[in-house]
Amino acid sequence: MIHVLAIITAQPGKRDELLALFNANVPAVHAEDGCIEYGAVVDVPSTSPAFGPDVFVVVEKWSSLDALKAHAASSHMVAYGAASKHLVAARAVHILQPA
Repeated sequence: MIHVLAIITAQPGKRDELLALFNANVPAVHAEDGCIEYGAVVDVPSTSPAFGPDVFVVVEKWSSLDALKAHAASSHMVAYGAASKHLVAARAVHILQPA
């Protein structure tokens, strides 16, 4: 199994707009072969340390590295990337495996 943590920083004040695009794409991702989990999470208010108001983290689980690669190349992810590009300030993707 492959785990992915993608830390997405939106342009200032644009996280809700970016999350709306992200969430609209989630059903297509859930339908992909090998998708076990895929969703966005944000800070719980008043906790520390916090990622901040412009950041969300995508928590993903995939059955294999090949499934993850197919996900990245899928037409809906390419379209999402193009539609959301102007809203993203930074992105860090961590691909992990069970220890």
